[in-house]
Amino acid sequence: MTYQKKIGDFGELQASKYLQNQGYLLLDEHYSTRYGELDLVMQAGDTIVFVEVKTRTTSTFGPPEASITPEKMEKIQNTGLLWLQEHPDAPDDWRVDAVSILLDQKNFIRDLKHFINITS
Repeated sequence: MTYQKKIGDFGELQASKYLQNQGYLLLDEHYSTRYGELDLVMQAGDTIVFVEVKTRTTSTFGPPEASITPEKMEKIQNTGLLWLQEHPDAPDDWRVDAVSILLDQKNFIRDLKHFINITS
């Protein structure tokens, strides 16, 4: 496993714990299709939340959330629609959130930000 993969997996675990502590319900993780991947699928009340997690160890190239491009957003939305098709009992309302995590040199969380409904 590469260092970047370990950092990404660690970030997704921390984001999942954070969101669950905020009252979100974890429904799925690492959902992958040929069109794209969803890091986390959560439920907040009657809303399905597709969560993109970005974890970095440095802000040299900008904050982690800056790497979510319009093309990436389109893939997340399309993959989310596929997830919804496969889960017809899920609520109809959905949105895309992002969790941005910046780690220090010892891989402790220096900063965690939750961006709600990043599609609007």
